[in-house]
Parts: sequence; C-alpha cells; structure tokens
Amino acid sequence: MSVVYHVFVNKLFFRGKNTTKLIVVIQKKRIFVLLIINKMEKIGIFCSASDVISPNYFEKARELGTWLGENHKTLIYGGANLGLMECVAQSAKKHGATIMGVVPTKLEERGAVSDLLDITFRTDNLSDRKDVILRESDVMIALPGGVGTLDEVFHVMASASIGYHAKKVIFYNVDGFWNPMFELFRQLKDTRFARRPLENYYQVANDLEELAELLK
Repeated sequence: MSVVYHVFVNKLFFRGKNTTKLIVVIQKKRIFVLLIINKMEKIGIFCSASDVISPNYFEKARELGTWLGENHKTLIYGGANLGLMECVAQSAKKHGATIMGVVPTKLEERGAVSDLLDITFRTDNLSDRKDVILRESDVMIALPGGVGTLDEVFHVMASASIGYHAKKVIFYNVDGFWNPMFELFRQLKDTRFARRPLENYYQVANDLEELAELLK
C-alpha cells in the first residue's frame, strides 16, 4: 500500500522562479520524492497600444517576440492590433509562438482585434480581461506602457499581496522606463504604506538576456 502526498512549494528554494510540486510517496517504509517543476511556457504580456512612441521600444518588443517564438512559448496578451501589442505578437507568431488574445467587447466594436490570434478569449470588460490573462499565464511581463499597462500590473501585484496567487510581474526595464515606478515602490515602503515587501510580487530585467534567465 502506498501513501501519496502532494506538496506545493514556492520555487524560492529553487531560485524563486515558479511553483514547484513535490510528490512524496511512502511505500513499504521507503520514501520516494518526485520533483516536478512547472516551466514557464505561457507568457502574459502587458504593454503599450500606442504607435507614436520611441522606435527603440518597438525594437525591444520585436526581440522579445522572436525569443518567445524560438523558445516555443505561448504569448497571452490583450489581442489588439495596435502599438507594442501588435509588434510583439507579429514577431512571436513569425518565429513559431502560439498567440492567445484576450479580447474585450469594446475592442471588437472598434475593429481593433489582431488577425494574428490562434486562440481567442472574449470578455465583457477590462476587469475580466485582466482575470483571464492572470489565470492563463505562468508569469507576466510588463513592457513600457501607459495607464492600461499600469492597471494590469497593479491588478497582478495587488491580488498576489492578499494571497489569490503566487505569480509575479517581470518589469522589462527598457531604457530605465520603469525606474520611476521603483522609486514609488521605495517611497511606499519607507512610509509604511506597503505592509509586505513589494519585491515579493515582481522582478526586474534590464535586457533580454536577464529576462530570458528569469523565464527559465
């Protein structure tokens, strides 16, 4: 007779990158431990829908999309055919990634849905879209973006802070774009508005090499 225990542990013990499942089997007074590490295969992307931002942001989005495709990842994003959203999806699709778009009703009404989608989730509103992206993604990356990107980032961090999940946002800090955000986080910590270290809920990558390392 065997007794099987399923134990989920934060991968902090294993470089802090994702959730690890330990299966402990006790059989005839012998203990067998199986370690199953969940790879980060489904990558959520938050980013700008603007077409008039610096060309360097588009170049970094293309590089990321290429990496996602070449590493056979699934890209999960807001499904728009605009700005960095379309840019990263085009590059990822070209290089072999699966593209999953989470499309709110208003986006369809405006005819702004990308033609690149392999899988489409339709939602009534932005709140539902955030929930679906969070649910379907193993990790989320925040490229430079505006108020919509900020809304998505804080949704992930706030829900993690009260225990709804253990997923993180990786800030892709292109040209130091997110540095003012990190200064705000430090201010929240110094003034004790953050009850727990905000670093528990995010990581930072300053270039593609650092980002790829975090996604292993």
